[in-house]
Amino acid sequence: MPDPEKTPSGTQTLERAFAVVEAVARGAHGLETIAAAAGCTRSTCHRLLSALTAAGYIRRPAGGGYHLGPMLMTLGFLARDQLSITSAARPWLQKLADSTGDTVHLAVRDQADVLYVTKISGSRKLEANSRVGYRMPLAWTGVGRALLLDEEETIWRHVYDAAVPDVPPGPDHPPVPSWAHYRRAMREYVATGCVFDIEENEPCICCVAAPVRDASGLIIASISVSGAAQYMPEHRMITLRPNVVETAQAISRDLGWNALATQRVAV
Repeated sequence: MPDPEKTPSGTQTLERAFAVVEAVARGAHGLETIAAAAGCTRSTCHRLLSALTAAGYIRRPAGGGYHLGPMLMTLGFLARDQLSITSAARPWLQKLADSTGDTVHLAVRDQADVLYVTKISGSRKLEANSRVGYRMPLAWTGVGRALLLDEEETIWRHVYDAAVPDVPPGPDHPPVPSWAHYRRAMREYVATGCVFDIEENEPCICCVAAPVRDASGLIIASISVSGAAQYMPEHRMITLRPNVVETAQAISRDLGWNALATQRVAV
């Protein structure tokens, strides 16, 4: 009788191949560590790695180990470009980056995380430690909280409580604000339609963020202007707020949003 480990079904093979790729993406580079993370034997893992390497999804550089391959980069850019929101947002984001000199992001919600789908670097030397595909908890980032502005306070509390245990202790991360402080700030952001992140997510980095809406008026993404705290004092963040909100609204209009129509529907 054939060994199911040696001759997995097509579905099993596909699932294990995805697990292998995800293990490499999370930082496993040796055969044994990848096999353990993917939950398969060394022999099965080796066969999958060989097939993935041949197809360009995995690569083996001269230094050794297994790393993500160029095909994944190609597919990643294609997937990003096929998101209509990225195409609509790109020219507006570029204009915002050019006018401010700061780094600009476009992000979407993925369950309890915020996922960065576009980044345009600014002209300054110091910028946020972010990249396309980067994930962070919704609760702490400016773009994450901008995605939550239409939610009930019970959702804010759920997101806040879920994110607190993930904050690493120590001086390298800002202290966690109390729930009362967090709720008060969120209420202020709802009133202004704009979120400030003053070194709350990353030390020495500040940002101004605003939500992007679709034709139905729902928040489907958010944008931010971010930079080193030395370039982002609070008075400059206040000055940037109208520009960031206007840019988010311009992207929203290109996606079919109409403020007056949305207000009438709400009433």
